Amino acid sequence: MASLHAILLCLIFTTVVSQSIIQISPDHRKIRIDDDIYCESWRFSIETNDAGYWSTIPERCLRFVQDYMTGDRYRYDSELVAENSLKFAKTVEISGNGSDAWVFDIDETLLSNLPYYELNGFGSEKFDEETFDSWVDLAEAPALPASLSLYKELKQLGFKIFLLTGRSEYQRNVTEKNLLYAGFTGWEGLILRGPSDQGNPAIVYKSEKRAELQNEGYKIHGSSGDQWSDLLGFAVARRSFKLPNPMYYIS
Repeated sequence: MASLHAILLCLIFTTVVSQSIIQISPDHRKIRIDDDIYCESWRFSIETNDAGYWSTIPERCLRFVQDYMTGDRYRYDSELVAENSLKFAKTVEISGNGSDAWVFDIDETLLSNLPYYELNGFGSEKFDEETFDSWVDLAEAPALPASLSLYKELKQLGFKIFLLTGRSEYQRNVTEKNLLYAGFTGWEGLILRGPSDQGNPAIVYKSEKRAELQNEGYKIHGSSGDQWSDLLGFAVARRSFKLPNPMYYIS
């Protein structure tokens, strides 16, 4: 009798636990699904520039951004951008006089700072210039594989490559070292912020530098960057290609 009583108690306990799991688990799944849906829509809004300026990713999207940046999706998206870029590049009739140019941003376009952002919240923390500069000084940022392949293909097609970065002139040596370490060689020019460029919004600074290239006789057929401020403004390329970046926004 005692044994039967124990069995009944065990069955009752198992039923209660099972009911609790059934009641709780869908809610937990629903929260995760809701966050994923929200964060996917949020990512869409920042990639299309509909969201405008933002300083940090939404707190609820930390896991989403982490999964995106460290998973296959980011790589596939980057590869598709490179594929579309190369498809356009192959339609350009290269003049042969060295005037056909392609402009690349550097950070999150050619070089990946993901090792830094993995230690700094994937964009959930406010940008700290001092710690980021210390990371830049290491000159260890890896290449974005799809961008490295595109870079090499563009060189073979006959484009002159210009690198236009928001980094400052005092970072030239470590930037060149990092680019070479990552496999980028043979660029025509590396343009960094000089003293007179400090304080200018990125969209103004980069537009001015593209205009200077045009004034020197270059035709900017293509431009690649992870920020809209890399691509918009004036003296824009014939075609601009936006790489994904849900970790930060630069105006």
